[in-house]
Amino acid sequence: MKTQPGLDQLISLAGKNALITGSASGIGKAIAHRFAEAGASLSIVDNDGDALAVTERELVAFGAQVVSLHVVDVSDKRAIDGLWANLDGREPDILVNNAGIYPFRHFVDVDEAFYRHVMETNLNSVFWMCQQMIGQRRKQGGIIINIGSTDGIRPFNEELSHYSVSKAGVIALTKTLAKEYAEHGFRVNAIVPGGILAPGAKAVGRQILKCKPGVLKTGIEYMKRLPIGRLGQPDEVARIALVLASDLASYVHGAIIPVDGGFLSA
Repeated sequence: MKTQPGLDQLISLAGKNALITGSASGIGKAIAHRFAEAGASLSIVDNDGDALAVTERELVAFGAQVVSLHVVDVSDKRAIDGLWANLDGREPDILVNNAGIYPFRHFVDVDEAFYRHVMETNLNSVFWMCQQMIGQRRKQGGIIINIGSTDGIRPFNEELSHYSVSKAGVIALTKTLAKEYAEHGFRVNAIVPGGILAPGAKAVGRQILKCKPGVLKTGIEYMKRLPIGRLGQPDEVARIALVLASDLASYVHGAIIPVDGGFLSA
């Protein structure tokens, strides 16, 4: 009888390099900490250099083996191309596309520049990052984890039509790449968080404090339909990312995994 690997082997990321976008705060930062704990070397990416430097110091103090820092605006394809050109032979085994923005604006007030910026940041960056990963690692394969949103499946928040469209695109891209590149050794999955106390949700809170009636009403309705009765923490998303990055998920391909306190089930 073939001996199955132990849990410590399955969960380990030792010898792996993970590139995580949007890793200066929130979900991305939590993922970086969990991956470091599992033994991965890290390439952390964000457009906020000061906050990213803080994350780097925290990771080193936490015991991360190798941390390389990259200040990159992923809404700019040229910056993405530059990032991959300057990885110095340390292309990632694991790519986490987490960077995203969550700006509010009424649908009728969305102009081209605003819409384009949301799409470039939330969707197009994921497309170009995945293209680089697959293009450079076609012989080795790798793991891609895209961070979507429940709004990409069941839009709920007002003034976020642009955001919902961008995240629906991330989900569609994930399924497409899983279908097309599994045979090349790529495992591509998405996590769809909902109601996580990350910077995006805190922005909602600030609008509620300003007594914006529509946002306040939406926030109350959202909490009422959460079966678990609370918002989530970034680390609760990071734990699922760790599972998807590890051999625990060796037969998980093209999955869209909610981490939403039951929101999509209600």
